Amino acid sequence: MKKNVSIALMLVVILGMLVGCGEKSTSDAEKGNKSGKAPVEIKIATVGNEEHQSTIMAKLFEEELEKVYDGDVKVSIYSNGSLGGEREAAEGVKLGTIQMTVVTSDGALPAWVPDIQVLSIPYLFENKEQAFKILDGVMSEQLNPKFEKQGFKHLGFGELGFRHFTNNKKEIRSVKDMEGLSIRVQEAPIWFALMKSLKASAVPVSFNELYTALQQGMVDGQENPIASIATSKFNEVQKYLTLDGHTYAAVSMVMNKSFYDGLSEELKSAIDQAAKNSIPRQRKAIDDKEQAYLKQLEDSGMVITDPDKKSFVEATKDLYTKEEVKKLVDPNLVELVMQNK
Repeated sequence: MKKNVSIALMLVVILGMLVGCGEKSTSDAEKGNKSGKAPVEIKIATVGNEEHQSTIMAKLFEEELEKVYDGDVKVSIYSNGSLGGEREAAEGVKLGTIQMTVVTSDGALPAWVPDIQVLSIPYLFENKEQAFKILDGVMSEQLNPKFEKQGFKHLGFGELGFRHFTNNKKEIRSVKDMEGLSIRVQEAPIWFALMKSLKASAVPVSFNELYTALQQGMVDGQENPIASIATSKFNEVQKYLTLDGHTYAAVSMVMNKSFYDGLSEELKSAIDQAAKNSIPRQRKAIDDKEQAYLKQLEDSGMVITDPDKKSFVEATKDLYTKEEVKKLVDPNLVELVMQNK
């Protein structure tokens, strides 16, 4: 009888230990994953390297999301074009194979929302403050619904900066010096119209292939913001930099709309807030670096020129009224931007 009691007591002790272990295991799981489900994964594709404006934007978004959301979410940033160029990244987001990307606003995105090419209208903004006001106001109000119809959730505009020309042939002092140059442009029809107005040849090349194209002489030059020129080391394969500031370039944070719509209200709100918080941080970070980058380019041997900007403005002033451009960008939107900047 005593033997049976001892066995029973041992079974109770063992059972208690097993229950305790089970409770500890569950507690550990809850610490690692509060919902008990796999964390929500957000893959963000960028084409730039770790110092590029698009990747900085993605990193700051991740930081801000961690601050405002206490749930289970995993952000993975794929930089250096590891998931493809900007066109492939945007298509991946539209298809839902990638949850999010940060791409040049007027680069690949006009394939779905043509009016975003308003940013390609030259000499539209005199300074960054004008650009920020329009991007965060009129542009977002007008274009966000159009992005949603195409399956994108447009989360906001970050900064690339004012775009400038570089080339490896000659110093550009006025618009006349642009004639005959082959310039790499983004894959958007309006850039062909811009180059035509400057009497230069437009050549579309993927950003992640641009350095090689310049190195091999496939094109004479390209146009990008100072930070992009410096971080991509284009100064190694380009001699002349022309500070004409023809357009203000932005990056767009876009997420697959179906993915976004399927999230909890709490997470959607956190994503919206994280985007809103990260944008001014990214803009300031890029602006702070610009002067240092400019000196770095000059010290590397680049010939930097402040051209006769009026000659460029005069050559392109009617670009938005041309028939081929009106097919791409509503002239009423251009004028709305002009009136509100």
